Amino acid sequence: MQQPITDKFKKYFSNRSKKPSIQEIVREPTAGGIVFRRNKKGEIEILLIQDAKDRWTIPKGHIEEGETAQVTAKREIGEEAGLDDVDMLGWLGKIHFRYRRLDKLVLMTTQIYLVRAKGDTNAIKKEEWMNGIKWFKFADALDAIEYEDIGKLMLLAMKKIRQENL
Repeated sequence: MQQPITDKFKKYFSNRSKKPSIQEIVREPTAGGIVFRRNKKGEIEILLIQDAKDRWTIPKGHIEEGETAQVTAKREIGEEAGLDDVDMLGWLGKIHFRYRRLDKLVLMTTQIYLVRAKGDTNAIKKEEWMNGIKWFKFADALDAIEYEDIGKLMLLAMKKIRQENL
C-alpha cells in the first residue's frame, strides 16, 4: 500500500522549530538623524552606519526616560558616530518598523531630524557592534540605504538643504 502524500511531506516540516506565538506587543520609541556635511567641493554628503546585519542606515537609538526625541537623536549621533559638534536643524518626520523578538512583536517609531555635522567631520568612529561607518555622496547614500522610509526622508532632507541653502 502506498504512503499517503501528506506523510511524504511531513518529514520536511515536522522537524522545523516552531516560533513561539506572540505573547506581547512592545512599543519602542527611538530617534535619530540624517546627518550631512558639505565636502571641499561643496557637495552634500550623508553619514550612514552599517549595522551588524550589514544594512546601511542612519544613527539612531532608544529614547531614554526624561529625554526628548531631539535630545536622543543628538546623543545617539555622538555615541554612534563620535560627532558631538552638530546643529539640530529640525524635525523631518517619523518612520515605523515592526519586527519580531522571540515571543514579542516590537513596534518601533523613530523620530528623524535633519542634522548638520560641524568641526572635524572626518573624525567619525564606529561603535563595536557596527560593521561600518562612512560619508556617502547623496546619490550613493540613497542607493545604499536599506529602508525605503528613511530614503524618503533623505529626499525631504535634501530638498530642505537646497531650499534653505544649508
